[in-house]
Amino acid sequence: MKLFRILDPFTLTLITVVLLASFFPARGDFVPFFENLTTAAIALLFFMHGAKLSREAIIAGGGHWRLHLWVMCSTFVLFPILGVLFAWWKPVNVDPMLYSGFLYLCILPATVQSAIAFTSMAGGNVAAAVCSASASSLLGIFLSPLLVGLVMNVHGAGGSLEQVGKIMLQLLLPFVLGHLSRPWIGDWVSRNKKWIAKTDQTSILLVVYTAFSEAVVNG
Repeated sequence: MKLFRILDPFTLTLITVVLLASFFPARGDFVPFFENLTTAAIALLFFMHGAKLSREAIIAGGGHWRLHLWVMCSTFVLFPILGVLFAWWKPVNVDPMLYSGFLYLCILPATVQSAIAFTSMAGGNVAAAVCSASASSLLGIFLSPLLVGLVMNVHGAGGSLEQVGKIMLQLLLPFVLGHLSRPWIGDWVSRNKKWIAKTDQTSILLVVYTAFSEAVVNG
């Protein structure tokens, strides 16, 4: 019982969603339903934060160059190095396939959606998170394939304009539309911050459920 008092409700809900996806994954016609629902929730998340943030806050967030530099160095330098060093840690005997997945995870940037949602839930600087996460995702389209080839000896196609366009359309466009609508809905958003918090949490839960369902179904 003491453990349940230590964990916050969202963490318990997240664990429940993982267990639910493990035993009752989305199959058949439910797969596109949850994929579309997740996409809509993420778009709503960016729209709401775009309406919430003022122009001054966005400009100030973009000016935190030390934060952005630290995020880029952590994403594309520190974590890949830690992933490579992990293979030399003698006490740990990891299956090669599992290690490849771990190393691939170290190379990829964080998703923009999760970065913004967790920053918002923690009461952090959402405007700076939007700038850093968007920039790292765009750079990751080109740098991650290069890092994969460097540390995993796997050579694949580099980034494409299609991937850039996908990020712009699914993430940045809703944010811009939300910000442009701020004169009309900004006051309502400011008075109903709890709905933004619920949108943050819901988007994360949907992403987790969809990802774990796919992993379970594909074995």
